[in-house]
Amino acid sequence: MPTITPRNADPGLRCYEHLAELSGKMLELAQNHDWSGVITLSQQYRDAVEALREVSGPDVANPQARQILLTKILHDDALLRELAMPELARLGHMMGSLKRQQSLHQAYGPHQAS
Repeated sequence: MPTITPRNADPGLRCYEHLAELSGKMLELAQNHDWSGVITLSQQYRDAVEALREVSGPDVANPQARQILLTKILHDDALLRELAMPELARLGHMMGSLKRQQSLHQAYGPHQAS
């Protein structure tokens, strides 16, 4: 990864660096199964994406650095999604089971006389 850009450098490149840092932290949290931490950082990630959108234009001064950072961000994102899919499937299964239990309880649960 390229070195950290100085404060007076291109703001777009600084945004990409911040996104790369956040995506790395989110991936590390996911690898440790800290899903609440991932969710917490995801808001900061969304804010950083919005900040990037507000930057006046793409970084033409250092396209190689931008490409390296973007590649890292996309790689981290792919790994994060790969880790999240089994967790999402597990949660979906749990929610389905809970819904079936609620339906059974409503259908066959104790009824109180009026």
